[in-house]
Amino acid sequence: MDEQLYRTMRLIRRFEERAIELVHSGEIVGGIHPYIGQEAIAAGVCAALRDDDVITSTHRGHGHVLAKGSDPVRMLAELTGRATGLNQGRGGSMHAADFSKGIYGANGIVGAGGAIATGAAWAAVKEGSDRVAVSFFGDGAVNQGVLLETFNLAALWRLPVLFVCENNGYATTLTIEQGVAGSITARAAAFGMPAVTVDGTDARAVRDAAAEAVALGRAGGGPSFLECTAYRFDAHHTWEHKARVRYRTDEEVAAGRSRDPLDVQGARLPEGARAVIDAEIEAVLTEAVAFALDSPAPDPAGALDHLYATGLRGRNGIGLFEGVR
Repeated sequence: MDEQLYRTMRLIRRFEERAIELVHSGEIVGGIHPYIGQEAIAAGVCAALRDDDVITSTHRGHGHVLAKGSDPVRMLAELTGRATGLNQGRGGSMHAADFSKGIYGANGIVGAGGAIATGAAWAAVKEGSDRVAVSFFGDGAVNQGVLLETFNLAALWRLPVLFVCENNGYATTLTIEQGVAGSITARAAAFGMPAVTVDGTDARAVRDAAAEAVALGRAGGGPSFLECTAYRFDAHHTWEHKARVRYRTDEEVAAGRSRDPLDVQGARLPEGARAVIDAEIEAVLTEAVAFALDSPAPDPAGALDHLYATGLRGRNGIGLFEGVR
């Protein structure tokens, strides 16, 4: 299990680093929100889940998608806007989804995934399934009304949801001290759900806490809340690489980076195992980059496909927006 946790974390780290390179080269348009420094959270939580369990993600969601088992090759093709991507290039960085792996989508709206995960948990209960749903979100989302309303509903109906707050200390550039009154876990506990804080740089600790919460939900015990503390190593968004926004001192960043979750987990591996895994992951990412760059862009003629589940058509039989100028 220790090797698998490290393998997942290394995959996320190198995926993000290669994605940043593609942003700088112009192959990924619009930039990304790097997950570097928070890898232990996604790896630990998803290690406690079954394949049929459901997750919802965030604008900083690549780590969650990879940890839940989605194909990194097709994921990178998605980020580069290629037709071979997970969502045919339509989702991109902030809206990647993979229903085959229970990934009900990343989401560019802060806090919005909580309601979606809770709806999935309600559906599982109605189906008589013991599936569990997990919602990932950042510390900035705990001030969003839709998330707090979701806590209330999940607790009232005792739904099998695990709410995972990734507290990296900042909501974009706003510190948690400036933006959040009181305790994050106390907010969740006020709704009557178990709420604990765990070291989000320790994949084992995250996995163990998540496993306990998932078991409770699966047994009908209702929702749980997990606050995972970590430090975002890179920019909020790669836009910062050019804008040079200064809201963290060099000393703070150096201190935050001094506890690297990959080093924490890597120290638990047998001698030589880390180097072997690193080489294997490097080969996977080299293949992913080559596949993405060799893949075709989507055909513009299909730009309006998939807009309506019903395949809505105009009265004259042509697409609803065909011919509109």
